[in-house]
Amino acid sequence: MTRCAVLGSPIAHSLSPVIHRAAYRQLGLDWEYTAHEVDEAGLAGFVASLGAGWRGLSLTMPLKRVALDLATSASDVAATVGAANTLVRRDHGGWDADNTDVPGIVATLREAGAAVAAPVCLWGGGATAASVLAALAFLESGPVHVHVRSAARAEAALAVAAALGHPAEPAPWAVLPACADAGVTVTTAPSGALDELATAVAAAGATDRVLFDVVYDPWPTPVAAAWQAAGGVVASGLDLLAHQAVGQVRLMTGADVPVDVLRSAALAAIGARA
Repeated sequence: MTRCAVLGSPIAHSLSPVIHRAAYRQLGLDWEYTAHEVDEAGLAGFVASLGAGWRGLSLTMPLKRVALDLATSASDVAATVGAANTLVRRDHGGWDADNTDVPGIVATLREAGAAVAAPVCLWGGGATAASVLAALAFLESGPVHVHVRSAARAEAALAVAAALGHPAEPAPWAVLPACADAGVTVTTAPSGALDELATAVAAAGATDRVLFDVVYDPWPTPVAAAWQAAGGVVASGLDLLAHQAVGQVRLMTGADVPVDVLRSAALAAIGARA
C-alpha cells in the first residue's frame, strides 16, 4: 500500500484527506491518505519513523518552515518563500521539499480573471502573504501595498518580494486612496481580522474587480459578502486549496486531476459538516 498524509496542528479540520482521496479515485489508485496531528517538535521524529511505503506528505501550519530543515533538496520556490507545503520521498532516500501554494495562488488568480497588471492591495503580512507576493512576482503584477498592523510583521514577506525584484511596500491597517486603484485585493488575514473594515474595503475596490480571500471556513467572510454585494468577483481559500492540491497530487503520483474534481469533493465535505 502506497501511503500519503497531511500533517499539522491542529489537523482535525483538514479537508486534505477528502481532496486527495477524491484524486486517487479519479486516477484509479489504491492509495491511502490520512491525517496526523504533528507539531514542530514532533515532525523530525514522525518523518524518521515512516516506512518504505510512504510516498508524500502535505504540510500545514505550523510545519511549513521547519519542513525545509528535514528536506534533502528544495525547489527554488520553496527556498525563496522559506516554506514547503509538500515533501515527496526520493527514490534513493531522503525527501524533496516543494511549495504548491505559490502556483496554486497563480492558478486561483488566473481562474478568477484578476487584473494583476494593476496595483495590488494585500492584507496581512505572514507566511501566506509571502506566498502571495511570490505568485504576484511570477505574474508580474503591479506594485503591492501590504497592509499590516505593524511593519515588523511584514518583514519576512517583503523580503521575498525584494528577493524576486518585485515592488512591494508596507501600508497601515486602513483603507487608503490607493486601494481604489487596485486591480485585485487579496486578504491573507485570519478569520475575523478584517471584519471591522469589510464594508470600507469592498466600497474601495469591488465593482467588477476581484477579491481573493484565503479563508474558506466560515464562508463567506464579511469582506467577501460585502464584496459580492457590491458586484465584485470573489475567489476563496477553497479555490486555492483545490489548486494547490492539484500540484501536490502531481508531485506525489506523477498524474494530473481536474481541479473541479477536488473542489467538488471539498465543497461536499463542507456541506456535510454543516
